Amino acid sequence: MLHIFICEDSQAQREKLEKTIKNYILIEDLDIELALSTDNPQDILDYLGKHPETIGLYFLDIDLQREMTGIVLASKIREIDLSGKIVFITAHGELMYLTFFHQLEALDYIVKSQDFADIKRRVITCIRVGYKRYVSEKNHTENFFKMKIGSKTRMIPFSDIMFFTTSTKPHKLVLHLKSSQLGFMSSMKEIEEYSSEFVRIHTSYIVNIANIAMVDRGGRALIMKNGEKCLISVRGLKELDKVLE
Repeated sequence: MLHIFICEDSQAQREKLEKTIKNYILIEDLDIELALSTDNPQDILDYLGKHPETIGLYFLDIDLQREMTGIVLASKIREIDLSGKIVFITAHGELMYLTFFHQLEALDYIVKSQDFADIKRRVITCIRVGYKRYVSEKNHTENFFKMKIGSKTRMIPFSDIMFFTTSTKPHKLVLHLKSSQLGFMSSMKEIEEYSSEFVRIHTSYIVNIANIAMVDRGGRALIMKNGEKCLISVRGLKELDKVLE
């Protein structure tokens, strides 16, 4: 089940969100529940602490009039619920850059307006998209890379994966996505064996062949679809040629 959470300091705004979400769930009869609606960010963290396997869709105000901001709350949520979808609802549109700075991968960023009808439409769209992704991740795991981080498993679409590279820390790798990076415990051997789409082209690089944009043979490098460059060895180039054939 997908669990929805609201953290909003305005009672009036919170009640409108609750009504919108409950009505949508009732009408569509989806495997979703409004798990918690609160103005206290710690309430959500306490809930997740007691239910660590929760997969949630979170509607968070950024300015909660508390010591913990919505940005900090989202960062803490991400540490527990790696597959959760986060939506920011705020009157402070100028703070949107903070979500990118903290690499929170927000599903949407909704700026509060005088017309709640617009907010309602965006909220429903987020629920629809969030639920679709939840079902997809649940039922089609073969199209996702399972990344173990602590006691949680994060499901990452193959289409988002550019390449893997070694880290300066022992037994740790860095996964390069379209617009972010994630560190996790694994080995290059494990990644090679995970999928035939992952090809080792260098001692320190394994690429997703589906996301190669260009092979620079002279410069002995690959350019990925997100613009990043990967080194390729002579042996790696031969291996890549075999795969691409």
